[in-house]
Amino acid sequence: MRCTQFLLCISVAVALSNVAHAADEKVNFDDHVLPILRAKCGTCHSAGEAKGGLVLESFTAAMAGGASGAVIEPGELEDSRLWLLVTHKEQPQMPPKEKLPDETLAVIKKWIDGGALENKTSVPKAKKPRANMAIQEVTGDKPEGPPAMPEGIWADPLVLSARGNAVTALATSPWAPLAAVAGHQQVLLYDLQDFTLAGVLPFPEGTVNVLRFSRNGSLLMAAGGRGGQSGKAIVFDVKTGKRVAEVGAEFDAVLAADISPNHRFIALGGPKKLVRVYSTQDGELQFELKKHTDWITSIEFSPDGVLLATGDRSNGLFVWEADTGREFYNLTGHTGTITGVSWRADGNLLASISEDTTAKQWEMTNGSQVKNWGTHGGGGASIQFLRDGRMVTTGRDQVTKLWDQNAAQQRAFPAFGDLGLKVAYNEPTGLVLGGDWAGRVRVWNAADGVERSLLVTNPAALAVRLEEATKAQAAADAVAAQAAAQVAAQEKALADKKTAAVTAAKAYTDGDAAAKAAEAAKVEADKAVVAKTEAMKAADAALVAANAALDKAKADKEAAEKAEDKKDVPAATEAFVNAEKAAVAAKAAAEKATADKAAADKAAVDAAAKAKATLDQAAALKVASDKATAEAVPTPEIQKALADAMAAAKAAADVAAAKKALVAKLTLQKAIPAPQLPQQVATP
Repeated sequence: MRCTQFLLCISVAVALSNVAHAADEKVNFDDHVLPILRAKCGTCHSAGEAKGGLVLESFTAAMAGGASGAVIEPGELEDSRLWLLVTHKEQPQMPPKEKLPDETLAVIKKWIDGGALENKTSVPKAKKPRANMAIQEVTGDKPEGPPAMPEGIWADPLVLSARGNAVTALATSPWAPLAAVAGHQQVLLYDLQDFTLAGVLPFPEGTVNVLRFSRNGSLLMAAGGRGGQSGKAIVFDVKTGKRVAEVGAEFDAVLAADISPNHRFIALGGPKKLVRVYSTQDGELQFELKKHTDWITSIEFSPDGVLLATGDRSNGLFVWEADTGREFYNLTGHTGTITGVSWRADGNLLASISEDTTAKQWEMTNGSQVKNWGTHGGGGASIQFLRDGRMVTTGRDQVTKLWDQNAAQQRAFPAFGDLGLKVAYNEPTGLVLGGDWAGRVRVWNAADGVERSLLVTNPAALAVRLEEATKAQAAADAVAAQAAAQVAAQEKALADKKTAAVTAAKAYTDGDAAAKAAEAAKVEADKAVVAKTEAMKAADAALVAANAALDKAKADKEAAEKAEDKKDVPAATEAFVNAEKAAVAAKAAAEKATADKAAADKAAVDAAAKAKATLDQAAALKVASDKATAEAVPTPEIQKALADAMAAAKAAADVAAAKKALVAKLTLQKAIPAPQLPQQVATP
């Protein structure tokens, strides 16, 4: 389509003349936009001269568009090609020489944002879905691929408040560890793995009264509005956070709503006592249910999408055919406001809870009541079936409860400090969530009742949370380091004892070897004493013999000298000399043997002393080795102390790792650009 002439002929003067009126009332085609077009554009884009196939002389023709399709999408500024061209965001830029004045653009913008109204009595139509949401296969099985989790969604609260708001809506994904909590004009997405804020979805339409994940977990519907003014249901893509559909243009807040399992319908209701069912394909109203006599407070499609259950403030409870709106059952029995309804996974049972303090179960074969039990003093507020047929509820007694399949209480979780308003169960994590009037969402393990976390409806700004997380990481790192040091000290003490035991064992081995060597030396010394004793005896005997021989030689010599015949004197003298020499030698040998014997005795004494000393030392080393070896084996108390220290260190390390991951997560979130708001969010 070519509309250069159209844009060039828009009169700035005419546009400016309409701005004052537009600021005080809804901008519409007849009163504000058409005068601009008629001023200069009639010859370019009239029925007779429709350049590019675009006619702008009537509302119907303008909305029909030109040869290339529609140029205006009501309520969808960035999807309106006219806006993209006049703001020079796309080619061809119109006008080509200079952009239209801001005042003129403001009129066009306000007209499109306001729903492209035809005249001052027109009502904005629901925006068409931005993506084809229908038709999904209805199944209770887990969808293929990883479950939908927020990816790169803005996580800085758009509205900050010192106090939390009442938990007016609460929901959990059926397949992902994800919870949605109603905040101030925003939906808070919490990651139930680390209980951190995973995303913030703007809801400038007002108070969020309803949150519902689609059955496959890919979509999140938020509904609400402003009491006595307006109401709407918005569908978000869970992964991207983008709005994919908007339905309803109610004149009061939406109090109850649900999206069908196949994504084809959205049912909603509120103070007008009507249940309206809209198509997500074109946003058009399909039918209305007018049987209720009071505010609609509860709505839920059955898991197969065949039936629709609705409840109201005056105990009215109905089941309808979801496709046709024909009444299926009128379920009577409650005497107070129906505050919640929930279908069992097989769709054969409907549970309802009421301010009359009871909950009931209804079978769908003939609509009869099959169970009725007291739930919460003062009144029940919310109920949800678990996939295994158990139920969770909360109510005015401030207590959240878990019930088995026979409606017998399994667990009562610690009480809130205020009235319980909403309850939810997350299947992937086994967590029960309960929200109260004071704006707190407590999270418990269903299995043991241990409280895991506390979620808030008024989280701090991202910068504040990042600063706090950084400080917490530093503190956690210090605690982890200290715990690790304690483990290292205990492990070193044990290692030192083992080293001491090895050293003591080696010392004992060496000492024992020395003792054995000393004992062997003692034995040899004792043998030497025996040998030296025998040698000394032999030497003494030889000395005695030598002395006897000397005495005899002396006597023979003297006898020879006395004899008259002196012929034997020389021989006797020689014999005497020899005997004398032999005696001297024998005496020397005897003295040496005696000395050797004395030396051997001393060596034996020394060897015995050394053997005794080394044996005593070896015995002492054995005692020391045994003691060190015993001390190297940790006692049960030491083992427990080390195990406790290691467990504490691991816990501290896990906390530090979690804090570090949180800082990294928040740092990444800080880099995400802020979302474009549908309209200004007012700060309370």
